[in-house]
Amino acid sequence: MSPTTLLRRTALAATAAVLPLGLLSTATATATTTAQPDAADDAGLQRRLDRLVDRAGFPGVVATVRGSDGKVRTYRAGAGDLETGAPLPKDGRVRIASNTKMFTATVVLQLVAEGEVDLDAKVERYLPGVVRGRGGDGRRITVRQLLQQTSGLPDYDTLVIEGGGSLRSVAHTYFEPHDLLDAALAEDLAFTPGRRWAYSNTNYVVLGMLVQRVTGRPVGEEIRKRVVAPLELDDTYWPHPGEQRIRGTHGHGYHSDERGGRWHDLTRMDPSLGWAAGQLVSSPRDLGRFMQALLGGDLLPAAQLAEMKETVRAPGFDADPGWRYGLGLAEHRLGCDVTGWGHGGDIQGFTTRNLVTADGRWAVVTVNALPHDLEQLAAVSRTVEAAICRS
Repeated sequence: MSPTTLLRRTALAATAAVLPLGLLSTATATATTTAQPDAADDAGLQRRLDRLVDRAGFPGVVATVRGSDGKVRTYRAGAGDLETGAPLPKDGRVRIASNTKMFTATVVLQLVAEGEVDLDAKVERYLPGVVRGRGGDGRRITVRQLLQQTSGLPDYDTLVIEGGGSLRSVAHTYFEPHDLLDAALAEDLAFTPGRRWAYSNTNYVVLGMLVQRVTGRPVGEEIRKRVVAPLELDDTYWPHPGEQRIRGTHGHGYHSDERGGRWHDLTRMDPSLGWAAGQLVSSPRDLGRFMQALLGGDLLPAAQLAEMKETVRAPGFDADPGWRYGLGLAEHRLGCDVTGWGHGGDIQGFTTRNLVTADGRWAVVTVNALPHDLEQLAAVSRTVEAAICRS
Protein backbone atom coordinates (compact mmCIF):
# COMPACT_ATOMS: atom_id res chain seq x y z
CA MET A 1 0.00 0.00 0.00
CA SER A 2 1.11 3.58 -0.53
CA PRO A 3 1.55 5.93 2.47
CA THR A 4 -1.52 7.98 1.55
CA THR A 5 -3.62 4.85 1.06
CA LEU A 6 -2.25 3.38 4.26
CA LEU A 7 -2.94 6.47 6.35
CA ARG A 8 -6.40 6.88 4.84
CA ARG A 9 -7.29 3.34 5.82
CA THR A 10 -5.73 3.62 9.27
CA ALA A 11 -7.91 6.64 9.97
CA LEU A 12 -11.13 5.34 8.40
CA ALA A 13 -12.94 4.98 11.71
CA ALA A 14 -12.50 8.70 12.33
CA THR A 15 -12.11 10.37 8.95
CA ALA A 16 -11.68 9.65 5.27
CA ALA A 17 -9.29 12.56 4.75
CA VAL A 18 -5.68 12.10 3.69
CA LEU A 19 -3.10 13.94 5.81
CA PRO A 20 -1.51 16.85 3.92
CA LEU A 21 2.01 16.27 2.66
CA GLY A 22 2.92 19.79 3.72
CA LEU A 23 3.18 18.65 7.34
CA LEU A 24 6.58 17.15 6.57
CA SER A 25 10.02 18.48 5.81
CA THR A 26 12.87 16.74 4.01
CA ALA A 27 16.08 16.01 5.92
CA THR A 28 19.39 16.53 4.12
CA ALA A 29 22.13 13.98 4.63
CA THR A 30 25.68 15.31 4.75
CA ALA A 31 27.79 12.19 4.15
CA THR A 32 29.72 12.00 0.87
CA THR A 33 28.95 9.32 -1.68
CA THR A 34 32.38 7.72 -1.36
CA ALA A 35 32.79 7.71 2.41
CA GLN A 36 33.48 4.33 4.01
CA PRO A 37 31.38 3.39 7.03
CA ASP A 38 33.20 4.12 10.28
CA ALA A 39 32.42 4.10 13.98
CA ALA A 40 30.88 7.58 13.80
CA ASP A 41 28.62 6.59 10.92
CA ASP A 42 27.56 3.43 12.74
CA ALA A 43 26.81 5.41 15.88
CA GLY A 44 24.87 8.02 13.96
CA LEU A 45 22.71 5.43 12.25
CA GLN A 46 22.15 3.63 15.54
CA ARG A 47 20.96 6.88 17.11
CA ARG A 48 18.44 7.27 14.29
CA LEU A 49 17.10 3.79 14.97
CA ASP A 50 16.88 4.54 18.69
CA ARG A 51 14.83 7.65 17.89
CA LEU A 52 12.41 5.62 15.79
CA VAL A 53 11.61 3.74 18.98
CA ASP A 54 11.98 6.45 21.63
CA ARG A 55 10.49 9.40 19.74
CA ALA A 56 8.48 8.05 16.80
CA GLY A 57 7.01 5.36 19.04
CA PHE A 58 7.57 2.18 17.02
CA PRO A 59 8.00 -1.08 18.97
CA GLY A 60 11.17 -2.11 17.16
CA VAL A 61 13.28 -1.48 14.08
CA VAL A 62 15.96 -3.28 12.09
CA ALA A 63 18.16 -1.72 9.40
CA THR A 64 20.22 -3.82 6.99
CA VAL A 65 22.74 -1.88 4.90
CA ARG A 66 25.14 -2.84 2.12
CA GLY A 67 27.87 -0.23 2.03
CA SER A 68 30.24 0.91 -0.66
CA ASP A 69 32.75 -1.64 0.64
CA GLY A 70 30.33 -4.46 -0.25
CA LYS A 71 29.82 -5.48 3.38
CA VAL A 72 26.33 -5.93 4.82
CA ARG A 73 25.75 -4.52 8.31
CA THR A 74 22.70 -4.80 10.55
CA TYR A 75 21.50 -2.37 13.21
CA ARG A 76 18.62 -2.86 15.66
CA ALA A 77 16.63 -1.00 18.29
CA GLY A 78 13.57 -1.68 20.41
CA ALA A 79 11.68 -4.95 20.66
CA GLY A 80 10.64 -7.61 18.21
CA ASP A 81 8.57 -9.20 20.96
CA LEU A 82 6.91 -6.86 23.42
CA GLU A 83 6.29 -9.67 25.92
CA THR A 84 9.91 -10.77 26.22
CA GLY A 85 11.69 -7.62 25.09
CA ALA A 86 13.73 -9.62 22.55
CA PRO A 87 14.91 -7.51 19.58
CA LEU A 88 13.85 -8.11 16.01
CA PRO A 89 15.94 -10.89 14.42
CA LYS A 90 18.89 -9.56 12.43
CA ASP A 91 17.58 -11.01 9.18
CA GLY A 92 14.16 -12.30 10.12
CA ARG A 93 11.31 -12.64 7.69
CA VAL A 94 8.82 -9.78 7.41
CA ARG A 95 5.80 -9.01 5.28
CA ILE A 96 7.19 -6.70 2.59
CA ALA A 97 3.76 -5.50 1.40
CA SER A 98 3.94 -3.21 -1.66
CA ASN A 99 7.55 -4.12 -2.34
CA THR A 100 5.77 -7.05 -3.98
CA LYS A 101 4.94 -4.65 -6.83
CA MET A 102 8.59 -4.65 -7.90
CA PHE A 103 8.47 -8.44 -8.21
CA THR A 104 5.16 -8.43 -10.09
CA ALA A 105 6.39 -5.69 -12.44
CA THR A 106 9.59 -7.65 -13.10
CA VAL A 107 7.59 -10.71 -14.18
CA VAL A 108 5.38 -8.60 -16.48
CA LEU A 109 8.44 -7.00 -18.08
CA GLN A 110 10.03 -10.42 -18.57
CA LEU A 111 6.88 -11.41 -20.46
CA VAL A 112 7.27 -8.22 -22.51
CA ALA A 113 10.84 -9.25 -23.35
CA GLU A 114 9.56 -12.69 -24.39
CA GLY A 115 7.02 -11.15 -26.76
CA GLU A 116 4.06 -12.39 -24.72
CA VAL A 117 2.89 -8.96 -23.57
CA ASP A 118 2.87 -5.55 -25.28
CA LEU A 119 3.29 -2.62 -22.88
CA ASP A 120 1.08 -0.36 -24.95
CA ALA A 121 -1.63 -2.90 -25.68
CA LYS A 122 -4.98 -2.48 -24.02
CA VAL A 123 -5.67 -4.64 -20.99
CA GLU A 124 -8.72 -5.99 -22.83
CA ARG A 125 -6.39 -8.00 -25.12
CA TYR A 126 -5.26 -10.15 -22.22
CA LEU A 127 -8.30 -9.99 -19.93
CA PRO A 128 -11.33 -9.69 -22.22
CA GLY A 129 -14.37 -8.43 -20.35
CA VAL A 130 -12.67 -8.55 -16.94
CA VAL A 131 -12.04 -4.84 -16.32
CA ARG A 132 -15.47 -3.37 -16.96
CA GLY A 133 -17.31 -1.12 -14.53
CA ARG A 134 -17.84 2.36 -13.21
CA GLY A 135 -14.25 2.39 -11.99
CA GLY A 136 -12.59 1.58 -15.30
CA ASP A 137 -12.65 -0.08 -18.70
CA GLY A 138 -9.91 -2.42 -19.91
CA ARG A 139 -10.56 -1.29 -23.48
CA ARG A 140 -9.15 2.15 -22.57
CA ILE A 141 -6.31 1.20 -20.22
CA THR A 142 -2.88 -0.03 -21.31
CA VAL A 143 -0.53 -2.43 -19.56
CA ARG A 144 1.98 0.40 -19.17
CA GLN A 145 -0.61 2.55 -17.39
CA LEU A 146 -1.26 -0.25 -14.90
CA LEU A 147 2.46 -0.59 -14.16
CA GLN A 148 2.96 3.18 -13.96
CA GLN A 149 -0.11 3.87 -11.79
CA THR A 150 -1.65 6.16 -14.43
CA SER A 151 -4.70 4.02 -15.28
CA GLY A 152 -7.27 5.91 -13.21
CA LEU A 153 -8.48 2.70 -11.57
CA PRO A 154 -9.57 3.51 -7.98
CA ASP A 155 -8.18 1.65 -5.00
CA TYR A 156 -10.42 -0.87 -3.27
CA ASP A 157 -10.86 1.07 -0.02
CA THR A 158 -14.51 0.08 0.39
CA LEU A 159 -13.44 -3.43 1.41
CA VAL A 160 -11.90 -1.98 4.56
CA ILE A 161 -14.84 0.35 5.19
CA GLU A 162 -17.36 -2.45 4.80
CA GLY A 163 -15.19 -4.77 6.88
CA GLY A 164 -15.43 -2.57 9.94
CA GLY A 165 -13.52 0.58 9.10
CA SER A 166 -10.00 -0.39 10.15
CA LEU A 167 -7.11 -2.52 8.93
CA ARG A 168 -7.26 -4.54 12.14
CA SER A 169 -10.90 -5.45 11.47
CA VAL A 170 -10.00 -7.20 8.19
CA ALA A 171 -6.66 -8.68 9.28
CA HIS A 172 -8.05 -12.21 9.24
CA THR A 173 -10.35 -11.87 6.23
CA TYR A 174 -9.52 -13.80 3.07
CA PHE A 175 -10.13 -11.97 -0.20
CA GLU A 176 -10.12 -13.45 -3.68
CA PRO A 177 -8.44 -11.25 -6.30
CA HIS A 178 -11.78 -10.72 -8.03
CA ASP A 179 -13.19 -9.41 -4.72
CA LEU A 180 -10.55 -6.69 -4.79
CA LEU A 181 -11.13 -5.77 -8.44
CA ASP A 182 -14.91 -5.81 -8.14
CA ALA A 183 -14.78 -3.46 -5.14
CA ALA A 184 -12.66 -1.01 -7.13
CA LEU A 185 -14.82 -1.19 -10.26
CA ALA A 186 -17.89 -0.35 -8.18
CA GLU A 187 -16.33 3.02 -7.33
CA ASP A 188 -15.96 6.02 -9.64
CA LEU A 189 -13.09 6.21 -12.12
CA ALA A 190 -10.40 8.37 -10.50
CA PHE A 191 -9.39 10.10 -13.76
CA THR A 192 -9.13 9.53 -17.51
CA PRO A 193 -6.41 6.91 -18.15
CA GLY A 194 -3.04 8.51 -18.81
CA ARG A 195 -4.01 11.98 -17.61
CA ARG A 196 -2.62 11.78 -14.05
CA TRP A 197 -0.71 9.67 -11.57
CA ALA A 198 -2.38 8.15 -8.52
CA TYR A 199 -1.34 5.12 -6.50
CA SER A 200 -3.80 2.23 -6.62
CA ASN A 201 -3.26 -1.36 -5.52
CA THR A 202 -5.96 -2.30 -8.03
CA ASN A 203 -3.48 -1.79 -10.87
CA TYR A 204 -1.28 -4.60 -9.59
CA VAL A 205 -4.18 -6.91 -8.86
CA VAL A 206 -5.08 -6.60 -12.54
CA LEU A 207 -1.44 -7.22 -13.49
CA GLY A 208 -1.46 -10.39 -11.38
CA MET A 209 -4.53 -11.57 -13.26
CA LEU A 210 -2.82 -10.71 -16.54
CA VAL A 211 0.26 -12.77 -15.63
CA GLN A 212 -1.94 -15.74 -14.80
CA ARG A 213 -3.92 -15.47 -18.03
CA VAL A 214 -0.80 -15.17 -20.19
CA THR A 215 1.25 -17.90 -18.49
CA GLY A 216 -1.54 -20.22 -17.39
CA ARG A 217 0.08 -20.43 -13.94
CA PRO A 218 -0.48 -18.68 -10.56
CA VAL A 219 1.27 -15.34 -10.25
CA GLY A 220 3.00 -16.42 -7.04
CA GLU A 221 4.45 -19.41 -8.84
CA GLU A 222 5.72 -17.21 -11.66
CA ILE A 223 7.38 -14.85 -9.18
CA ARG A 224 9.08 -17.81 -7.49
CA LYS A 225 10.19 -19.40 -10.77
CA ARG A 226 11.35 -16.23 -12.51
CA VAL A 227 12.75 -14.15 -9.63
CA VAL A 228 13.02 -15.89 -6.28
CA ALA A 229 14.57 -19.19 -7.41
CA PRO A 230 17.17 -17.78 -9.86
CA LEU A 231 18.43 -15.35 -7.19
CA GLU A 232 18.27 -18.03 -4.46
CA LEU A 233 16.21 -15.79 -2.19
CA ASP A 234 15.72 -18.48 0.42
CA ASP A 235 13.72 -16.30 2.83
CA THR A 236 11.28 -15.02 0.20
CA TYR A 237 7.99 -16.80 -0.44
CA TRP A 238 4.41 -16.34 -1.60
CA PRO A 239 1.99 -17.36 1.20
CA HIS A 240 -0.50 -20.12 0.40
CA PRO A 241 -4.20 -19.12 0.15
CA GLY A 242 -5.46 -18.63 3.70
CA GLU A 243 -1.98 -18.89 5.26
CA GLN A 244 -1.71 -16.44 8.15
CA ARG A 245 1.53 -17.36 9.91
CA ILE A 246 5.01 -16.21 8.94
CA ARG A 247 7.28 -19.19 8.35
CA GLY A 248 10.76 -19.43 9.83
CA THR A 249 12.56 -16.87 11.98
CA HIS A 250 10.66 -13.62 12.42
CA GLY A 251 9.71 -10.95 14.90
CA HIS A 252 6.22 -9.93 15.92
CA GLY A 253 4.20 -7.38 13.97
CA TYR A 254 1.99 -4.96 15.91
CA HIS A 255 -0.87 -2.58 15.24
CA SER A 256 -2.51 0.11 17.33
CA ASP A 257 -5.70 1.94 16.49
CA GLU A 258 -4.19 5.30 17.45
CA ARG A 259 -0.75 6.73 18.07
CA GLY A 260 0.31 5.81 21.58
CA GLY A 261 -2.52 3.31 21.88
CA ARG A 262 -2.47 -0.32 22.91
CA TRP A 263 -0.42 -2.63 20.68
CA HIS A 264 -2.26 -5.58 19.14
CA ASP A 265 -0.20 -8.50 17.88
CA LEU A 266 -1.00 -9.01 14.19
CA THR A 267 1.91 -11.29 13.34
CA ARG A 268 -0.72 -13.78 12.22
CA MET A 269 -2.86 -12.15 9.55
CA ASP A 270 -4.16 -12.87 6.06
CA PRO A 271 -2.20 -10.90 3.43
CA SER A 272 -4.67 -11.54 0.60
CA LEU A 273 -5.81 -7.89 0.74
CA GLY A 274 -2.54 -7.18 -1.09
CA TRP A 275 -2.23 -10.23 -3.41
CA ALA A 276 -0.04 -9.32 -6.42
CA ALA A 277 0.16 -5.78 -5.03
CA GLY A 278 1.48 -6.74 -1.60
CA GLN A 279 1.45 -10.37 -0.43
CA LEU A 280 5.12 -11.47 -0.37
CA VAL A 281 7.13 -12.39 2.72
CA SER A 282 10.89 -11.80 2.56
CA SER A 283 13.87 -10.75 4.67
CA PRO A 284 15.84 -7.47 4.58
CA ARG A 285 18.87 -9.18 3.05
CA ASP A 286 16.78 -10.93 0.38
CA LEU A 287 15.01 -7.69 -0.50
CA GLY A 288 18.31 -5.83 -0.78
CA ARG A 289 19.79 -8.57 -2.97
CA PHE A 290 16.70 -8.51 -5.19
CA MET A 291 16.94 -4.74 -5.72
CA GLN A 292 20.66 -4.96 -6.42
CA ALA A 293 20.10 -7.71 -9.01
CA LEU A 294 17.21 -5.83 -10.61
CA LEU A 295 19.15 -2.58 -11.02
CA GLY A 296 22.23 -4.53 -12.05
CA GLY A 297 20.45 -6.01 -15.07
CA ASP A 298 20.34 -9.61 -13.79
CA LEU A 299 16.56 -9.96 -14.14
CA LEU A 300 15.62 -7.88 -17.19
CA PRO A 301 17.16 -7.16 -20.59
CA ALA A 302 18.51 -3.63 -20.96
CA ALA A 303 15.51 -2.45 -23.00
CA GLN A 304 12.95 -3.54 -20.40
CA LEU A 305 15.01 -2.21 -17.48
CA ALA A 306 15.17 1.14 -19.28
CA GLU A 307 11.37 1.09 -19.64
CA MET A 308 11.05 0.30 -15.94
CA LYS A 309 13.18 3.33 -15.07
CA GLU A 310 11.21 5.80 -17.22
CA THR A 311 9.47 7.79 -14.52
CA VAL A 312 6.70 10.31 -14.07
CA ARG A 313 6.01 12.66 -11.16
CA ALA A 314 4.35 10.81 -8.31
CA PRO A 315 2.82 13.36 -5.93
CA GLY A 316 1.78 11.72 -2.69
CA PHE A 317 3.82 8.55 -3.17
CA ASP A 318 5.83 8.96 0.02
CA ALA A 319 6.56 11.47 2.75
CA ASP A 320 8.80 13.50 0.42
CA PRO A 321 7.11 15.08 -2.64
CA GLY A 322 10.20 14.57 -4.80
CA TRP A 323 9.49 10.95 -5.71
CA ARG A 324 9.00 9.75 -9.29
CA TYR A 325 7.41 6.46 -10.35
CA GLY A 326 8.39 4.15 -13.20
CA LEU A 327 6.98 0.71 -13.97
CA GLY A 328 6.71 -0.69 -10.46
CA LEU A 329 9.93 1.03 -9.40
CA ALA A 330 10.23 4.43 -7.70
CA GLU A 331 13.06 6.96 -7.97
CA HIS A 332 14.23 9.46 -5.37
CA ARG A 333 17.11 11.95 -5.39
CA LEU A 334 18.78 11.84 -1.98
CA GLY A 335 20.25 14.74 -0.06
CA CYS A 336 23.78 13.48 -0.73
CA ASP A 337 23.20 13.91 -4.49
CA VAL A 338 22.69 10.21 -5.16
CA THR A 339 19.71 8.63 -6.93
CA GLY A 340 18.00 5.83 -5.05
CA TRP A 341 15.62 3.27 -6.53
CA GLY A 342 13.12 1.14 -4.63
CA HIS A 343 9.54 1.06 -3.48
CA GLY A 344 8.55 0.46 0.14
CA GLY A 345 5.55 -1.28 1.63
CA ASP A 346 3.03 -1.08 4.47
CA ILE A 347 0.81 -3.81 5.85
CA GLN A 348 -0.71 -4.70 9.20
CA GLY A 349 2.27 -5.29 11.50
CA PHE A 350 5.14 -4.06 9.31
CA THR A 351 6.40 -1.01 7.41
CA THR A 352 9.47 -1.32 5.17
CA ARG A 353 11.37 1.37 3.32
CA ASN A 354 14.29 0.55 1.02
CA LEU A 355 16.54 1.96 -1.68
CA VAL A 356 19.39 0.77 -3.91
CA THR A 357 21.91 2.90 -5.80
CA ALA A 358 23.63 2.38 -9.14
CA ASP A 359 26.91 1.46 -7.41
CA GLY A 360 25.29 -1.41 -5.49
CA ARG A 361 24.71 0.21 -2.12
CA TRP A 362 21.35 -0.54 -0.55
CA ALA A 363 19.46 -0.09 2.69
CA VAL A 364 16.34 -1.80 4.02
CA VAL A 365 14.65 -0.45 7.16
CA THR A 366 11.72 -2.30 8.72
CA VAL A 367 9.64 -1.29 11.72
CA ASN A 368 7.23 -3.80 13.20
CA ALA A 369 4.13 -1.60 13.17
CA LEU A 370 2.25 0.73 10.86
CA PRO A 371 2.81 4.49 11.13
CA HIS A 372 -0.16 6.61 12.14
CA ASP A 373 0.84 9.79 10.38
CA LEU A 374 3.20 11.08 7.74
CA GLU A 375 5.61 12.34 10.40
CA GLN A 376 6.23 8.78 11.58
CA LEU A 377 6.54 7.56 8.01
CA ALA A 378 9.00 10.32 7.15
CA ALA A 379 11.20 9.29 10.07
CA VAL A 380 11.51 5.79 8.58
CA SER A 381 12.23 7.12 5.08
CA ARG A 382 14.88 9.54 6.38
CA THR A 383 16.60 6.65 8.12
CA VAL A 384 16.93 4.82 4.79
CA GLU A 385 18.36 7.96 3.20
CA ALA A 386 20.84 8.41 6.01
CA ALA A 387 21.91 4.78 5.78
CA ILE A 388 22.60 5.09 2.05
CA CYS A 389 24.42 8.39 2.33
CA ARG A 390 26.61 7.22 5.23
CA SER A 391 27.52 3.90 3.66
